[in-house]
Amino acid sequence: MEEEKRVVTQETEITAKSIEEYNETVGMELRISGVFNQTVSYEAVRNYVYGIGDTNPLYLDKEYAAKTRYGTLIAPPGWLYSVFPTWIAQGMGGIHGWHSGNDWEFYKPIYINDHITPKCTNIGLDVIKTEFAGRSIWRYQKAEYFNQRGELVAKANAWILLGERQATRKRGKYSNIELPHPWKKEDLKIIEEGVLAEKERGSIVKYWDDVQVGEDLPPIIKGPLGLTDMIAYCVGASPILIAAHKVMLQNYHKHPAWAFRDPETCALEPLYAVHYNKSAAQASGLSYPYDVGTQRQGWFISFITSWMGDEGWIKRNYAEYHKFVYFSDAVTFKGKVIKKYIDENGECCVDIVAHGINQRNEDTIPGFSTVILPSREKKAWPLEKRLPTKRGNPE
Repeated sequence: MEEEKRVVTQETEITAKSIEEYNETVGMELRISGVFNQTVSYEAVRNYVYGIGDTNPLYLDKEYAAKTRYGTLIAPPGWLYSVFPTWIAQGMGGIHGWHSGNDWEFYKPIYINDHITPKCTNIGLDVIKTEFAGRSIWRYQKAEYFNQRGELVAKANAWILLGERQATRKRGKYSNIELPHPWKKEDLKIIEEGVLAEKERGSIVKYWDDVQVGEDLPPIIKGPLGLTDMIAYCVGASPILIAAHKVMLQNYHKHPAWAFRDPETCALEPLYAVHYNKSAAQASGLSYPYDVGTQRQGWFISFITSWMGDEGWIKRNYAEYHKFVYFSDAVTFKGKVIKKYIDENGECCVDIVAHGINQRNEDTIPGFSTVILPSREKKAWPLEKRLPTKRGNPE
């Protein structure tokens, strides 16, 4: 790339002083300025589920939802990503951050007209060396989400890798990947057939009694990932403030490190543009635009909820983001039941390991989930413990 056409971003080094300053904030609640959705509206839910490609009628069809135990539309668990993406880009201007995983626990359903308030706490950091970025930092934060009744709806631990942009460019760990992927027409046909084959279990009850250890989940496919997929996700879950003209220019003047000038259009763009702008991605040390971590874990959560059906409850969802999903990549989610048991609360649980495998046979998102299912024998229905006795509009 010619130097005059290269995206220029603010670049600094990780220093002992910056590490010390960050350490001083461990244990502190952080100010959240980037809340996107807060009121759970039909449109907000629709935009999110469309943004991850989920067609579950429990989130979209009012007549269908009215006949379920919920009695009305709800938001999927992953919708909380559209409120707040679980972490804050705290300090260290000029250092790039890569969200690298979440460990979710879900406690309460999210209803239309609920009002969600997030909270974020800095819980620590580790200084490490990586092949990708050299001297790096693991930053750990905890996100909590409360409804208008003050109930804890869910919480998530997040870990973020911080690295020096110039170091990632110099090392070029992923520079030998052929991108865009050279798909053949027959391969694309198979992928699209797989995408369309995805089915939601819906109202057909998945009973714990019938589940077998070793049982495979029906796979789902996402991809090939493209620009419109990314736009749809931004519309549904904007992980940062994305606005236009004066609104953003004021932000960029206040926080110069948040933006770069696109050499092609001369427009100021957010650093988030690494997810849809090739030049921005290259400035961060990668050769092509890539997915958002929250987007990928949203696919994973959807994979699990489609399998468990309307009467199941996703108790935990853990995922590590091991590889980037670039534009033109396709990811196949596969899962297997590895354990079936009664938990400490007397509920009927299954543990599922899952993987998101790309066309290069790389596991982009190893993880696991714990699901609570109804039981005929025990006459147990997990939603009975979690549905509110009375719902109302936000206070």
